[in-house]
Amino acid sequence: MQENVLTKEAAARGSVAQTVRPDGDAGASIIVTVKNQAEDLKEVYGALKSGLEAAAENYELIFVDDGSVDNTWSLLKEFADDDPRLRLIRMRTSFGESAAFDAGFKQARGEKIVFFTTRVRINAAQIASLLGRLDANHDLIMGWRHPRRDSALNQFVSRCFNTIIRWVSKKTFNDINSGVFAAKREVLTDIPLYGNLNIFLPILADRKGFKVGDEKIEQLHGTFRQSKYFTEYIQRLLDIITVFFLTNYSKKPLHFLGFIGGIFTLLGVGMNAYLFFYRIFQFGPIAGRPLLLLGALMLVIGIQMISIGLIGEMIIFTHAKDIKEYVIEEVLE
Repeated sequence: MQENVLTKEAAARGSVAQTVRPDGDAGASIIVTVKNQAEDLKEVYGALKSGLEAAAENYELIFVDDGSVDNTWSLLKEFADDDPRLRLIRMRTSFGESAAFDAGFKQARGEKIVFFTTRVRINAAQIASLLGRLDANHDLIMGWRHPRRDSALNQFVSRCFNTIIRWVSKKTFNDINSGVFAAKREVLTDIPLYGNLNIFLPILADRKGFKVGDEKIEQLHGTFRQSKYFTEYIQRLLDIITVFFLTNYSKKPLHFLGFIGGIFTLLGVGMNAYLFFYRIFQFGPIAGRPLLLLGALMLVIGIQMISIGLIGEMIIFTHAKDIKEYVIEEVLE
């Protein structure tokens, strides 16, 4: 297996090493992120190969090792020695699934992209069914883990998360945080992804007019990571707020911030006006009253939010020519 070690400048931007193959473009690129999965790696690799070969799909496999400290990388190199369709990327340390996907996507050659993480322990042999749905007039297919075999806590948190997403997006997504999806390359090219936005890819794709669906995929038995860290819930909540803002107010921030700021300003003006007339007509003193402090605080917060919205509008206006919120499907001349 020939390995191409990137320059220091390139390595600082992403992956450390990659397998270079002379073959041409693949029909589908399957990107798999692994981390300390040496025990299950052979099973996942074998199931992927058998499922894709049974579907007669022209494909390439891209395994991204997200900083494993066991012998995952050694096993991957053994697989690659005997499989010309297998390409490898090794991260210098663990950067997370989003960064691993980005590294894999930038190396992918296929017009159809499949991504999944071994963390969710899905039946890899069924990945081909996601690709089949792409050929049936869909642009993006989310994997829907069914039946679920992880812990009751994980399932409860997932249901709550998907309920919030359905309420925010007004779309029916059964398992948006499954960590498994298949998409046409144009979808991922037209949608900028950073941070944890890959989780919300179906929402962003639907907003761009792409056809989004889901497909049931079996979740296998095994040991799963527990969703028990409070900081993760806070991060997910902030991500939901981010997506809500980007999908509704990315080019009109004043409509969002100005609305909220206007409510605060009106409440502040109302409280202060009440206290003003209360004092003018000598109903009593107002110094030190909590309502006075609350009214002043709301007035200040309201003005600040409106000001931030105006600054956002100025930034959008300055860069409007570089912002593209639409996707052209076809042009006839």
